[in-house]
Amino acid sequence: MSIRRVVPDISSEAIDDSRAFYGLLGFEEVMNLGWVVTMAAPDNPTAQVTLIGPDASAAVQPDFSVEVSDVDAVYAAVVATGAEIVHPLTDEAWGVRRFFVRDPNGRVVNVLTHR
Repeated sequence: MSIRRVVPDISSEAIDDSRAFYGLLGFEEVMNLGWVVTMAAPDNPTAQVTLIGPDASAAVQPDFSVEVSDVDAVYAAVVATGAEIVHPLTDEAWGVRRFFVRDPNGRVVNVLTHR
C-alpha cells in the first residue's frame, strides 16, 4: 500500500473568499464540486489544499485527507485496531471510495482512493 498524497482539509463557510485567498498564494483551482474545492500548486500538482463546506454525504468534516493506493486494505487494518470509524467505507458519486477515522488526537482523517 502506498500513500499518494496528503491534503489539509480547511473548513470554510466562505469558499469563494477562501479560493481567492489561496489563489493569492499561487494555488489554482483543480476541482470544484460546489461544497468542496481543491486548489493545487501549478508546478507541483500534489501540493494541495482542500476547502470544504458541509460534506455532501458525511455528518462530520475531516481535518485532512490521505489518498492511498488500496483504501480497502487500509480500512481493514484500521478496523482491526478498533479505531473509531466516523464515516463508513463508501463509494461516492464523485469518483472516490473513502472512509473517515478518528485518530488518537481526535482528528478526523478522510482516507480515500480514486476509482
